[in-house]
Amino acid sequence: MELLKQKILKDGVVKAGNVLKVDSFLNHQMDVALFTEIGKEFYNRFKDCNVTKILTIEASGIGIACVTAQSFNNIPVVFAKKSKTKNISDDVYTSRVVSFTHGNETDVVVSKSYLNEGDRVLIIDDFLANGSALEGLISIVNQSGATLVGAGIVIEKGFQPGGDLIRSRGIRVESLAIIDSMSDTSLTFRD
Repeated sequence: MELLKQKILKDGVVKAGNVLKVDSFLNHQMDVALFTEIGKEFYNRFKDCNVTKILTIEASGIGIACVTAQSFNNIPVVFAKKSKTKNISDDVYTSRVVSFTHGNETDVVVSKSYLNEGDRVLIIDDFLANGSALEGLISIVNQSGATLVGAGIVIEKGFQPGGDLIRSRGIRVESLAIIDSMSDTSLTFRD
């Protein structure tokens, strides 16, 4: 997606440890016009999959997932919570994920009330690096008995193993911008 690539080149900042800082438009301050185009692009790529729910993980995926849901005629968005609150029953699907950016492990939960066997689920997330968050969400879909139609990723770090790992399992992954390499002075995208 050319618009996204140009935004990354213009406003993204490469930090030490292969961290791409895009918080000025993607995951802290949100460029809603860009999100609208991202949502339309995910719809175009998955419109023939009969998606009934979108699943994401808190927090950065929520805005993108909600705007994408509008393109799918306002289907429900479910997000995996990183902490179990008092208003969630014990009847949950649980998976452990490791955050590349934060460097910590956490259990994520989704209430069993919100994912069911009849659902056709599209996972949406902002980044794919090593694949742990995506693996966790896939596990939750599998636990629910729902059908996973694929995953829409805004930015994939193609030089890290997550995308190849997930695709090798036969799961459809559509990334809008795949970064092949990055350093302090340059960033290259896969065509």
